[in-house]
Amino acid sequence: MRRKIPSGIIGMVHLKALPGSPGFAGDIDAVESAAIADAATLLAGGVDAILVENFGDVPFHKTVDTVTVAAMTRIIRAIVEMSDVPVGVNVLRNDAHAALSIASVTGAAFIRINVHIGAMVTDQGLIEGQAAETLRLRDVLNSDIAILADIGVKHATPFDEKWSLEQEAKDAWNRGLADALILSGSGTGSPTNATDLERVKHVVPEAPLIVGSGVNSETLPEFSLANAWIVGTALKRDGMIENEVELAQVLRFTNTNRSTGDC
Repeated sequence: MRRKIPSGIIGMVHLKALPGSPGFAGDIDAVESAAIADAATLLAGGVDAILVENFGDVPFHKTVDTVTVAAMTRIIRAIVEMSDVPVGVNVLRNDAHAALSIASVTGAAFIRINVHIGAMVTDQGLIEGQAAETLRLRDVLNSDIAILADIGVKHATPFDEKWSLEQEAKDAWNRGLADALILSGSGTGSPTNATDLERVKHVVPEAPLIVGSGVNSETLPEFSLANAWIVGTALKRDGMIENEVELAQVLRFTNTNRSTGDC
């Protein structure tokens, strides 16, 4: 059974470095306050969902330490309690089990998995998808949490030289049983190729599609095939990813979405 996915504008909350990571500044209260402030701005601007990730924890582990799970659980629970829209979890670099566990106990509605099936070469080395384990854990948790799976994920290169976007899309949907497929550009903030959406829609027309990076208020109408758009960098002050979320930028996006009839 497919789970319900978020639609519309999914605003990003990029967490600052958490305890245990090299960039942690020593004040978890400040990290939480910044995250809550960004979430509040996203909600005030009218986003349709929020996605929280441990963006500041570079360099990333493939799977995270327990302190990261604890810190993210604390912050995400606070955001869920204040939010009237669905909240999602992405545990970088690819800890689907941590993301499911956090979502299960905080009341979050969905998770993002960067490598759900197959294998990708990344700056963390070779990352292999664990769709079988992830789906079984979701059943054990008796959860309705939706799985949003990247295909052709950013910051990565396919391990298989015969890889194709179409085949990964079919495998992620039909064999990995993802609830939606995410397409991104080559890196954070890099534009997604609208043609890639068309290619994937052709081979799995029933799969909900999500644009994962690089969309801005001007290009939003170009991605009308998508059910949702994950937006991070473009919602920040001066378009700089390290800055706070700016209300004017959020309103520009949500107003564009409404004026084009939800694309």
